Amino acid sequence: MLSMKKAVVFITALSVFLGTVIGAGIFSLPFVALRAGFFIVVLFFLLMATVIILTYFLYGEIILGTAKLHRLPGYAEEYLGKKWKRITFLVVVIGFVGAMLAYLILGGQFLSFLFSPYFGGNATLYTFLFFALGSYLVFRDIKSISPVELFLLVVFIIILLVFFIKALPFVNIDYFKVLDLKFLIYPYGVVLFSLGGSAIIPEIKEMLTGPSLKKTEEVEVRKNLKKVIFWGTIIAVIFYLFFIFIVLGVCGLNTSKEAISGLRQIIGDDIIKLGFAFGVITCFTSFLTIALTLKKVFWYDFGFPKNFAWFITCSLPLILFLLGLREFIEVIGFTGALGVGIESIIIVFLYQRFLEKKFSKKMNPVFYLLSGVFVLGIIFEIIYLFFV
Repeated sequence: MLSMKKAVVFITALSVFLGTVIGAGIFSLPFVALRAGFFIVVLFFLLMATVIILTYFLYGEIILGTAKLHRLPGYAEEYLGKKWKRITFLVVVIGFVGAMLAYLILGGQFLSFLFSPYFGGNATLYTFLFFALGSYLVFRDIKSISPVELFLLVVFIIILLVFFIKALPFVNIDYFKVLDLKFLIYPYGVVLFSLGGSAIIPEIKEMLTGPSLKKTEEVEVRKNLKKVIFWGTIIAVIFYLFFIFIVLGVCGLNTSKEAISGLRQIIGDDIIKLGFAFGVITCFTSFLTIALTLKKVFWYDFGFPKNFAWFITCSLPLILFLLGLREFIEVIGFTGALGVGIESIIIVFLYQRFLEKKFSKKMNPVFYLLSGVFVLGIIFEIIYLFFV
């Protein structure tokens, strides 16, 4: 009975991690693969999944080895000082707000695709509706959405299978042969964004252990946390590549930016509506997860009043939307490269300080290569955004 309970806890933790990782990023991937080439995107996933898994293993060690549970800015303060807390805070805000903005843009588009044929209105109106409901639930401080994550994961798998069965006869292998070196670095930020899940790792640790970690549980919890990170990332990559295969293989040059609408002529309206509905749910749950986490960063780690923390959290992505930032692929690419990239660099140096403070030893120099990958990625993304 005890082992069954542990299995349920592990599966729930894995589903929450997957539910956080798999968000709006998945819908941008087929278009990115169309631009750069399918096999270029595969190579990016192989490289970045390896780098992300290793980086999150380091973060997991920091979380498990620290008595008090923080978010990333809190760990930065404990091991690097108040200055780094402020720097990390800014990086977290960039990443979280960028992600919320992407979910806002895409969620509004999916709502528009679903309901505008019946009720009228444009994508902007539906974006405001998406924002209003999401902000209200964040204000009410809804509890964890983990009970629905496993259900959504099952629904996602079913929809993928339906898409695959309907689309397989129309897949054209020639669409996978496209390669455009002009867009060689284009997938980096989007791929990194689609693999980002550090925000949920402290919550995963709590799910696996409760508020405190007993010494007798430490080995098992460390093993399970690594399993969640490893298998969660691998499963996400498999889902992503499968989704790209379906959409790009069927649509080719007609692949749409948000992936789903391009399948309409092949799969039919009824199934496409199911895809739009799932897109809304995926974006909405991801929006809530990120917003609730950012609210806690403002509230717990910086001592902002609870309602003011909510106001700042929800107003920032809306302001950016109103300022005209509405191209979600560009938002995702920038957020992934800068937000997730700089955050990951901080985790590597945070781990070095953690080892020095806790165990008086140095980090293996190999881990500094992780930082090098992220630095190069940031440079590449800036080159692409401003010079290509």
